[in-house]
Amino acid sequence: MSDDPTFPESGPALPDAQHIRSLKRFGIGAALIALAVAATGIAMRSSAERQLTVSSAEAAVPIVAVIRPTTGKSDDTLVLPGSVEAWNSAAIYARSNGYIRRWLADIGDRVAAGQPLAILDAPELDQQLAQAEADYQTTLAQQALARTTAARWEQLLSQDAVSRQEADEKAGDYKARQAVANASLANVRRLRALKDFTRLRAPFAGIVTSRSAQIGALVVSGTAASQPLFTVADEHRVRVHVRVPQSGLSAVSPGMHARMTLPEHPGREFDLVVARSSAAIDPNSGTMLVELQTDNPDGALRPGAYAQVHFPMEAPPGSVHIPSSALIFGTDGTTVATIDANNRVRIRPVKVGRDFGKQLEIASGLAATDRVIDTPPDAIRTGDHVQVAKTATKAGRDGD
Repeated sequence: MSDDPTFPESGPALPDAQHIRSLKRFGIGAALIALAVAATGIAMRSSAERQLTVSSAEAAVPIVAVIRPTTGKSDDTLVLPGSVEAWNSAAIYARSNGYIRRWLADIGDRVAAGQPLAILDAPELDQQLAQAEADYQTTLAQQALARTTAARWEQLLSQDAVSRQEADEKAGDYKARQAVANASLANVRRLRALKDFTRLRAPFAGIVTSRSAQIGALVVSGTAASQPLFTVADEHRVRVHVRVPQSGLSAVSPGMHARMTLPEHPGREFDLVVARSSAAIDPNSGTMLVELQTDNPDGALRPGAYAQVHFPMEAPPGSVHIPSSALIFGTDGTTVATIDANNRVRIRPVKVGRDFGKQLEIASGLAATDRVIDTPPDAIRTGDHVQVAKTATKAGRDGD
């Protein structure tokens, strides 16, 4: 071994102390970073699990729309559809066979009672009438001869020139000829009546609402397939027929007034008077037919028109209105689902009053301060927790 300090001794070189300390610091820092990353991942996973649990719990709670019942007003009205009908309406058929020669009235024309509407040509009927009149003249001649003979034989009987039997036979023959003449006269009158039917006339004053008569068309009377040649309607006064549901019958009585509106007359109301009812409820619809009447001086009301009739209805005290979609029909009867301040469901039985179409009157079981679930789920039960849907502010609807 050399004593020269320039050359180190042979063997591995020992690490520097400062370098060792740097490595230790690096290792400790890496370990701390790893621990921080691990802790952050665990915390994020835990937070995600908590959020998933909360989201699942919230998803399990149904979201419902809530409405507020509206208080019934003292001037409530029951609005029902009605049909306008003419005071009188008649379909004019032909009573004689023939061809249409002329038609004298068309749709929309106003006609007087007895005014001709069409004229038919009936040549066969003309020939039958001529033959019947000739037969009647023959029977009249035979009747006259029989009368003269019976008178002559009665005179001979008074002179004992003939027997009573012969005189009675002549008198009987006269009576038989008289009966034959009467039968011939009846046949002539029948054919003349049929001849008069070749002129179709209006049965009353009114307006022609339909016409199917065409010049030259063959008209055959007495067949099931025949159609009316004209229809005449008397619209100086109209009838309005309304089917009133059973729940509203107590408020409808003869003599009461109602209002009517029509789409073709916006802003105009017509005063109606209840005239009569069928006094029986239709088991298929649960309604009763009610007839109302009103004058129609200006012809604004057209037969066959659709109308809305407003019956005045006094609201029972304590009654409220809710949409029909809020009702629940089940084995427990008619119920509604309400929610309390904690959004807990309570199923409550109610008594339904009148039906206003989109709205129903609840006579008892519900107050105006209650919160009612609109269109409740089928599986909803008392005690269930629900969420109130956030909706825009609307009449009768709540939103958080």
